[in-house]
This record gives sequence, structure tokens and C-alpha cells, in this order.
Amino acid sequence: MRDSVASRVCLQIEGLCKRFDGFAALNDLSMEVREGHIHALIGPNGAGKTTFFNVVTGVLPADTGRIVFNGQLVDDARPYKRTLKGIARTFQNIRLFPHLTVLDTVMIGEHCRAYSSIWKALGDAVLHPPFGDSSTERTIREGAMDLLEFLGLAGKCDEKASDLPYGEQRKLELARALATRPQLLLLDEPAAGMNPRETEELDEVITRIRDRGVTIILVEHDMKLVMGISDRVTVLNFGTKIAEGTPEEIQGDPAVIEAYLGEDVQL
Repeated sequence: MRDSVASRVCLQIEGLCKRFDGFAALNDLSMEVREGHIHALIGPNGAGKTTFFNVVTGVLPADTGRIVFNGQLVDDARPYKRTLKGIARTFQNIRLFPHLTVLDTVMIGEHCRAYSSIWKALGDAVLHPPFGDSSTERTIREGAMDLLEFLGLAGKCDEKASDLPYGEQRKLELARALATRPQLLLLDEPAAGMNPRETEELDEVITRIRDRGVTIILVEHDMKLVMGISDRVTVLNFGTKIAEGTPEEIQGDPAVIEAYLGEDVQL
């Protein structure tokens, strides 16, 4: 775990609100995520966690409030703009192109940095056929292979994404997100559907990603994983922050135990 005093604020959330037909999915939420930390966001189903991810990444607009990333106000709602700013995410339900190879899947993430627009990418394809032979594409391919090596998938680069075992599909989604070169990575229940061995491997993978200089916000129901790797934990209930602190502080908070953890939680 990192020293919360020494690191600067990477993401600052101020009074964030999001309503759906009068229901407050996020209610005046304020929080700070420090650079180089693994910051967990936990709470029962319907607490607003995924809504928070969607608002931060631009999938949904906030009704009120401010998002400040690396000292700059984030006010462009288009998701690809936020990706270019250095914010990436994964999804609770794996979203891969099943007929693409493992390598091509990661290269998709690399393209958002390599080309300033879709027209530049298409121009490269026309001027340097075939597309995969341009110098830019070779650089993209090398970067994608480096990420696959980092996540232990290099030996399966030519396999279809859909042919990978479930746990490796999770890693592939991580590789694609990392290919956008994020400074902030939002992980939406990355351990969902994993067996205990795969979850242990995920613990190591998330820590190694953090050690590469990527700040992480983690939404996860596996409390053993959350409490084992998080530097700080924010707890939501019905869209409202009810607690925030170190894992040790959260585990002993009566309001958190009542709303989410329960008296007999095993950590």
C-alpha cells in the first residue's frame, strides 16, 4: 500500500449527482483518488458504482458536480475524449470481439494513441498497403505484444479471443484497456466469475499494473481481494458515500457492516 500523504490527487470528484426518473443513483458524491493508489469503491448492488464509472468515463453525463483529472476539469462527455486524456475501463461483462485474434484485440486499444483521427488511420492503410505493414502498424503490433507478454498471453496471440478460457479473456480485456496507455484504470468487478486460483492471479496482476504507474479504481464484491490490495476504500449505499478510509478502518466501521459487509463477513 502507498503513502496517501506523499502522492498527489489524480482524480477529484466534487458533488457528483446523477438521477434516473427521480432516483438518485449518485447523490452529492465527493472523493479523491491519489496517484499510484488502488482505490476500491464498494457497496451493495444498486449503490451507484457502475453509474459512477459511466459518468467518469463519459458514457453518461452528470446532472451536477465536477470531475477533475490531473488538475484539469473534465467537461467533454465523449468517451473517446476521456480515453485520450488517460482514463480507461473494463466491464463487468466481458466485451471482446469474438472473431478477432488476441493480438488484434489489443492492437485496437493501441490505435487510439497512434492515430490522431480515423482519417489518418485510413490514409495509412491506403498509402502503405497492406495495412499491417506500415511503420505505425509495426509499432502498434510491438506494443501489443509487450502487453500480452506482461499478462502471460503472448503464446496465444494468434488464437481467437472467444477461444480463450474465461480467466484469460479477463486478462485480454485488461490488455486492451492498458493498450490505450491510461493513467487511470477503472476495473468493474474484474474477479466476477473467476475461481479462487484465477482470483489469486488477478490480485497479482492488478498489483503489477499499479506498479507500472497506473492508478486504479476497483469495483469488486470479493472482499478478500479488495481488502488485500486496496490503499483506500470508499463505500456507497443508495448513491451516497457512507464511509471512506483504509481497509482496516472500513472493516471496523459499524455503518459499513450494517449496510454491506454484515457481521459474519469472512475477510
